[in-house]
Amino acid sequence: MPSLLTGNSFQVGIVVADLEQALRRHELLFGAAEWLIVENGPRNMHGLHVRGLQTEFSMRLALHGSNPQLELLQPLEGEDILSEWLERRGEGLHHLGYEVHSLDETIERMAEAGYECIQHGYGFGADGSGGFAYFDTERELGYLVEAVEQATS
Repeated sequence: MPSLLTGNSFQVGIVVADLEQALRRHELLFGAAEWLIVENGPRNMHGLHVRGLQTEFSMRLALHGSNPQLELLQPLEGEDILSEWLERRGEGLHHLGYEVHSLDETIERMAEAGYECIQHGYGFGADGSGGFAYFDTERELGYLVEAVEQATS
């Protein structure tokens, strides 16, 4: 059977209740590190959807390293899958991220295979490019899978 996600796995996503506290905990264990801290939401993204419905939500995230990249995610405003995950499961592993060539094609292919896109959005790049989509793989894997179409700038 061909792979549904043909890109490289590159990211481990961990949902946290408080990003600053999570960064301090990581620093205590692993030492000081350079983190890229970003806030994503309706101010810098478009096409935000949760379970097929257009909505607004925002999150803060911290990115560190590569191969794999570590991503800490804190939900801020709105109803989204990060808030739901925290409420249901608490802090911890949330997703593995895969780079994909076309986010829209990946959403289509995953839907055909029975994996619902439960949250997605576009435009995190400086030029409005890039996008992400989370798929409901929790029953099969115990975590979600995220497809990321990298921004061009």
